[in-house]
Amino acid sequence: MRVLKYAMVFILPVLFVVGIKFGSWWSFGPVIFAFGFIPLLELFFAPSSKNIDLAEKEMRLEDKAYDLLLYSMVPVVYFTLLLYLFAITSLSFSTTELVGLTFSLGVILGGMGINVAHELGHRQTDREKVMAKALLLPSAYMHFFIEHNRGHHKNVSTHEDPASARLNETLYHFWVRSVVYSFISAWNLEKQRLQRVKEPVWSLKNEMIRFQLIQIAFWVLIGLVFGGVSLLLYTGAAIVGFLTLETVNYIEHYGLARNKVSDNRYKRVEPIHSWNSNHIVGRVMLFELSRHSDHHYKPGNKYQVLEHHDNSPQMPTGYPGMMLLSALPPVWFFTMNKRIRGKQKESLPVQTA
Repeated sequence: MRVLKYAMVFILPVLFVVGIKFGSWWSFGPVIFAFGFIPLLELFFAPSSKNIDLAEKEMRLEDKAYDLLLYSMVPVVYFTLLLYLFAITSLSFSTTELVGLTFSLGVILGGMGINVAHELGHRQTDREKVMAKALLLPSAYMHFFIEHNRGHHKNVSTHEDPASARLNETLYHFWVRSVVYSFISAWNLEKQRLQRVKEPVWSLKNEMIRFQLIQIAFWVLIGLVFGGVSLLLYTGAAIVGFLTLETVNYIEHYGLARNKVSDNRYKRVEPIHSWNSNHIVGRVMLFELSRHSDHHYKPGNKYQVLEHHDNSPQMPTGYPGMMLLSALPPVWFFTMNKRIRGKQKESLPVQTA
C-alpha cells in the first residue's frame, strides 16, 4: 500500500477513456476529478506533517516499485495521447465534447507527464533523463529539462528566476513572463555551457536546437497522420499541459525571496523559500510534489522520502485547490498576502514585482 497509493493518478487516464466512450460531460472527467473532487475531498482530510524514520526511508529507497511506477507514466501518457488522436479523427464528437477531451488530455500531459518528467529529470541515470525528456515532448516543453535543473533550482525565489512569482503578480501575467523568459533562460544556459567547452552554439551539440527539431518533427508527424484539425486540437491540449505546470510554478514560490549575501551570491536555498502543502490527497496524486520545500532544500531526494519542515510556509489547502484560487487574483491575494505578511514578521523577505 505504501507504493500503490501513488497509483491513484491512474484514475485520470481511466476517466479519459470513459469520456471517450460515453461523451457528454464525461469528456471533462479528468478535469472535474482533479479540480473538483480532489479539492472537495481535501476538506475532509487533515494535512499530515509526519515524517518517516530512517529505517523506513532506507526501505523506500531500496524498493524499485516506486521507480517502476514513475517509468510506467511514459507508456500511459503516450497511450492516452494516441487514443485522443485516433478518437477525434475517427469518431464524431460535439464541440463541447472536443473541448472536454482536449482539456482532459492537457491535465494528463501536465499532471502526469510534466510532473513525472520533473521528478525523473533530477535523477542521475541517462535512461531516466531520456524518459523525462520523452514526457516533456507531448507538451512541447522540452526546454524545461534545461531551465528547471540548471536555472530554476539555482535562482529560485529571486528576480533572476522567471518561474518564481512575485508579490501581487497575477497568475495570467506570470504565465506570459514565465513561458517566454523560461525559454530564453534555457537557451542562454545551453549557450553558456557550449561556450565553456568551446563548442559551436549553432550546431546539433546544442540541446535546445535538438529539442526544437524533435518537437517540430513530432508536430509534423501528427499533422501528416491525423490531419490539420487534430493537430490544432492537440496543440490546445499541449498548451493546457504546460500552463498547468506554470500554474504549479506560480503557487510554489509566490511572493517569497532570498536575500543576497554578496553582490554575486544569494543566501542558500532553505525550506522557507518554497510554499509547502501536506494535504494527503494532493501529495499522493502528484508524487509528493507538494512537499516542495524539501525538494528545493535537498533536490536529490526522491519523491517517496520527501520531508516536512516546520519552518516552511504552509498552503491552506492542497495543490489542486490552490491552483483554483490562483485563477481568481482577488481571492488569491486575499488568501496568500496575509500569510506572507505574517511571515514578514519572522524576517522572511518578500519578492515584489
